[in-house]
Amino acid sequence: MKIFDAHCDVLLKLYEDKTINFKDSPSLQANLEGMKESGVKVQCFAIFVPSELEQERKFDAAEEMANIFHKKVVGENEGLVHVRNREDISRLKENEIGAMLTLEGCDCIGSDIGKLNTLLGYGVSSVGLTWNWANAVADGAKETRGRGLTPFGREVVELLNETKTWCDVSHLSERGFWDVIELADFPMASHSNSHTLCRHPRNLKDDQIRALIRRDSVMGLTFVPYFLNESGEAAINDVLRHLDHVCSLGAEDHVGFGSDFDGIEKTVDRLSSTREYTNLINELQKHYSEIQVERFLFKNMEKRLPK
Repeated sequence: MKIFDAHCDVLLKLYEDKTINFKDSPSLQANLEGMKESGVKVQCFAIFVPSELEQERKFDAAEEMANIFHKKVVGENEGLVHVRNREDISRLKENEIGAMLTLEGCDCIGSDIGKLNTLLGYGVSSVGLTWNWANAVADGAKETRGRGLTPFGREVVELLNETKTWCDVSHLSERGFWDVIELADFPMASHSNSHTLCRHPRNLKDDQIRALIRRDSVMGLTFVPYFLNESGEAAINDVLRHLDHVCSLGAEDHVGFGSDFDGIEKTVDRLSSTREYTNLINELQKHYSEIQVERFLFKNMEKRLPK
């Protein structure tokens, strides 16, 4: 079965260690060989600039990761194709994998809309407005103040509307989420789970999930153990538990997966890398029809990606 994975942090690892080979390095949870083995058809690669990096260096780091994506990920691997939208995905050949470039957090652009335009020029197709903390756009999910979009943040959303770019609410404050639901043409959540089942500030509450459904949007369930289970220990059944819950809210056609591979050290039991997606698929097939499983794994994400 085809898989659309809405989030991984491979680019950060390649940025931090230039000796890593994306094709088959065992130090990557999501390498190319694993993607081929498990049936990944579209993989989103996030530009994530660590928050501890000095502000004046952040945009350079983001550009470097964009160049790594083009030169080391897509450029050096036959059969891996940069895709920006749904039409690009539809043109993929049977043996090709689509690679999408995304941005996780707008810290690196400061309050300069020109810098965001530059990153969009590299082919960024989805923009997460914040990471966990505040920036010039909005507050993140762990910022106790909980501010929504700033005037500059609204300018950012307007640009994403103009360029038909996904506006990713994962990591965003709750107030920021509702601002995006009101203003964004293409809202989505790349890697978030159910707050009802696991009360972590990164997870979405039921009314937020219902709002994404009403906007005909999509959310990607993630494999971060402490977003799945408050104990911090998680198994594939915990992923299914979150899937069951969001489906009970009406999200059967609005839910997929965003693994967060290479952004996590601790992993779900029997779901420690892209190669082990097959274990998840096997469990999904025990509980859902083939049509439903195809939607969860690929079609729901593909359908909500702008043309």
